Amino acid sequence: MTKQRFTPAYPAELRERGVRLFRENRSDYASDTAAYKAIAPKLGCSPDSLRVWCQQAERDAGQRGGLTSAEKDRIKELEREVRELRQANEILKKASAYFAGGGARPPVSQMIAFLDDQRGVFGVGPICRVMGIAPSTYYAFKAVERDPDLASDRTRQDRLDMAAIKQAFDGSRGRYGARKVWHQLRRNGHDIARCTVERLMNGMGLQGVVRGKKVVTTNPDTAQPCPDDKVNRAFVADMPNQLWVSDFTYVSSWQGMVYVAFVIDVFARRIVGWRVSTSMTTGFVLDALNQAICQRAPSEADKLIHHSDRGSQYLSIRYTERLAEAGIDTSVGSVGDSYDNALAESIIGLFKTEVIKFLGPWKAVGQVEWETLKWVDWYNNTRLHSAIGYVTPNEAEEAFYASLNTDEKAA
Repeated sequence: MTKQRFTPAYPAELRERGVRLFRENRSDYASDTAAYKAIAPKLGCSPDSLRVWCQQAERDAGQRGGLTSAEKDRIKELEREVRELRQANEILKKASAYFAGGGARPPVSQMIAFLDDQRGVFGVGPICRVMGIAPSTYYAFKAVERDPDLASDRTRQDRLDMAAIKQAFDGSRGRYGARKVWHQLRRNGHDIARCTVERLMNGMGLQGVVRGKKVVTTNPDTAQPCPDDKVNRAFVADMPNQLWVSDFTYVSSWQGMVYVAFVIDVFARRIVGWRVSTSMTTGFVLDALNQAICQRAPSEADKLIHHSDRGSQYLSIRYTERLAEAGIDTSVGSVGDSYDNALAESIIGLFKTEVIKFLGPWKAVGQVEWETLKWVDWYNNTRLHSAIGYVTPNEAEEAFYASLNTDEKAA
């Protein structure tokens, strides 16, 4: 196949000269055609080209009907704009599907991937113009991809930081946001700014779980007598086994409703008892309490207080008798107080966010129980808590007992 020869456009000055020479010397020839044929070869153009130039000059001067040069240029400009808009529309259609749920501006890495996928269709320049990314950014990225030694110091550090961030994020099973990932990296000895963690997590498309709305689980039983509120929303403790709070929540599964109860030691926010059941009876919450008593073995010297809301399960005779048997004082939240058991509800909110909503939907009770088991272990021994200085509940209790032993030795 013979390659088509490219013919450059005639300069404007040459066209103007040809028109002027035709007008000045037309009288020397018998007809316009004869003049075109005589003058055109001397200019290095064809007679048809010279004829077109002369006729267009007459239109521009208003001596002949038709579109002027300015009107033709405007039409060409509009046609070009229409082509570009149609192309931009096609690019945006593909991008909207490619970046579904990616926010106002997708991460650069995703845009680079989109460019790789569509550059053969639209070209790099048009895509970059529509997506708001400089072509140089794309070419620099591809150059580093081919030769990692070309990367800047910041890019190399970002790669190391991204690997550490990914490890911390995966360690939380995708639950940690930028704040918790930052604290986890600092605990691991990785010196990094929080804003850098936020920037890189956004670029990597990583986002932690977000809490939902508060869910009411227990219904207050105002008919039964109940103990006083000895906590009065002051959910603080100076040592372990000083204040426990209890509450339960429900989970929808394919087999029906599932209920999960927790007993939390307020000092370090440690979960000391839990139970999963298909019914919200007194025995269900009592099992969680018995686990806590067995695990912590509180004594009367601890002066432990157990706090709950006014749910009928916690006001039952069996439950209150078990508390008395273990030497645990009882406290029940006041009526009409939305914060009467706020700390327990906060922990349950975490459970709902980091397990139920994050890992659902749920098929069976056993699946909920297994994931609750794993979460409680992770919560007590690995998860960082802002309320206790971004350490784990287990570490907070160990630090307390270590300081206690040091004070005793000093005494």
